[in-house]
Amino acid sequence: MDFQIKYLTPDIKLSTYDDKLFKTETIFEYHMLVWFISGETKIIQADKTYLFKAGDTFLIPRNHLATIINYPKDGQPHKAVVMHLTTERLKQFYSTIDAAPKSIREETKIRSFSKHPLLESCLASLIPYFEMKEPFPENITTLKIMEAISILREIDKTIDSVLTNFEEPGKIDLISFMEKNYMFNMPLERFGYLTGRSLSTFNRDFRKIFQTTPQRWLIQKRLELAYYHLTEKNKKPTDVYMEIGFEDLSHFSYAFKKQYGFAPSVVR
Repeated sequence: MDFQIKYLTPDIKLSTYDDKLFKTETIFEYHMLVWFISGETKIIQADKTYLFKAGDTFLIPRNHLATIINYPKDGQPHKAVVMHLTTERLKQFYSTIDAAPKSIREETKIRSFSKHPLLESCLASLIPYFEMKEPFPENITTLKIMEAISILREIDKTIDSVLTNFEEPGKIDLISFMEKNYMFNMPLERFGYLTGRSLSTFNRDFRKIFQTTPQRWLIQKRLELAYYHLTEKNKKPTDVYMEIGFEDLSHFSYAFKKQYGFAPSVVR
């Protein structure tokens, strides 16, 4: 796997990936603004799947689970400029203006700003700086990030409701959250954090509600979803296992056969 990251600063990076695919399941601590130079990315959230290609620009909100699958495309590597919009910098920006949050109903959605000239030119202007040998000046870093935030506010009049929400997840209903997000292969600590619980409280509440361990319940739910995709959607096992929380095809095939008595490859 040929995966390289060049950091201009801790908040601005250029990632390059040149292999068949790269998959990760994650939750971002900060909002991520991404501009695609080449390649293709599929982002799977609980209620929607997104496909982004070269030239696309989008914002991934913080504190939401996602499966991300990156692909090279048309002989070109997967290449993107990524800017972290940290809570600290956002608070600094909004401390100078009057912008109270209006609504957070749209917060879970990835926002696309594809081929917008203002935003694309802002991120494209960073490319030459990645060849610098000396450290990138912090004052210019701040200017570039503040420029990006200003452009986002100009082209999306509802973005304040996302960027000004600095709250951490509170304790929420465990059943509805797990039924919506079980396909994400995340550490139990992260499930606990997103539901407003410590790991020990999460495990205790989970056993009380579901009458089993989180690990067993998650495997069962993922295999049921896999069976649905294979039988009703006529998908291939190679197209299913990554999207339902399994790390590799052999583990998925073993678990599926143990559950149903036959290999997923014979379902279709």
